[in-house]
Amino acid sequence: MGRYRPPQPQGSKYITPEGYKRLTQELDYLWKEKRPEVTKALTAAAAEGDRSENAEYIYRKKQLREIDSRVRYLRKRLENMKVVSERPTDENKVFFGAWVTLEDEKGDEVKYRIVGPDEFDYQQNLISMDSPLAKALMGKSIDSDIIVQTPQGHKEYIIIHINYE
Repeated sequence: MGRYRPPQPQGSKYITPEGYKRLTQELDYLWKEKRPEVTKALTAAAAEGDRSENAEYIYRKKQLREIDSRVRYLRKRLENMKVVSERPTDENKVFFGAWVTLEDEKGDEVKYRIVGPDEFDYQQNLISMDSPLAKALMGKSIDSDIIVQTPQGHKEYIIIHINYE
């Protein structure tokens, strides 16, 4: 029996066209390629005999449950998503989909894109619009000072460039 986890708050329902495409590709891959492959392996493992001590069978059942869970999540999530493909009317302010270049107190520059919670990737500098930094940036313009609470304490930034590619 698993540990109880309280339900997580629903993330924002906005997504970029690139993020939507990536999630639909993942759904197609899981449903059309990965699931049939695992089902075939599960059938082969089940044919080997005693299922209670068959590690391959137990592993494939678990893998199939994980795939089905992810497919259910993606289908439910994708049907409620709003794809934001148009640019805002005022491109001098930070809104969803913006690439924002920030400068910190040391003079170091960093560039982030504000995206939906289902597509954030810190390695690619994609931050969720629900993150504290993105919330602090929303609606601000160039030369605005931003203060964000981080685990290391307060961090100050200045917006030096906004771009909608």
